[in-house]
Amino acid sequence: MGRIIAIDYGKKRCGVAVTDENRIIATGLATVDSPRLMDYLKDYCSREAVDTFVVGEAKHMDNTPSESAQYIEPFVKVLAEQFPDKLVARIDERFTSKMAFQAMIDGGLRKKQRQNKALIDTVSAVLMLQNYMSLLQNGRG
Repeated sequence: MGRIIAIDYGKKRCGVAVTDENRIIATGLATVDSPRLMDYLKDYCSREAVDTFVVGEAKHMDNTPSESAQYIEPFVKVLAEQFPDKLVARIDERFTSKMAFQAMIDGGLRKKQRQNKALIDTVSAVLMLQNYMSLLQNGRG
C-alpha cells in the first residue's frame, strides 16, 4: 500500500502533505512554488511509493466552482496525465485555510508565525488529507 499525497494547489504556491506508509498519520511535507510542483512530485514519487493524490476542489458555498478552479482544474488534468498509474481524488477544500489558521492559534504559534502563508498552505493540505483519510475509514472515499 502506497502513501497518499494531498495538494492544496494555489496560484503561487502549493501546500503538500503525505501519509506514512501505513496511511495512519498525515504530515505536512512541504510548500512548493506552483511552477515547480510537478518536478517535486516526480522526484518524491521516484523515492517513495505513492498510490493516490488528493487535490482540493475549490467551491463557493452554493457548490459552484470558485475563481481558483480555473487554475486548479488544468493542474489536475496534467497530474492525471503525468501519473496515469495513480488515483487522483478530489476533496472539498472550503474552510481549510481558516481551519489551518485556527489550528495554528490552538497550537500556540505566535502572530508572526501565523502570518506565514506557506505554513498555512501546508497545514491546509494536512487537513484535506486527514479529511480524505476519514472518508476512506468510513468507506466513502
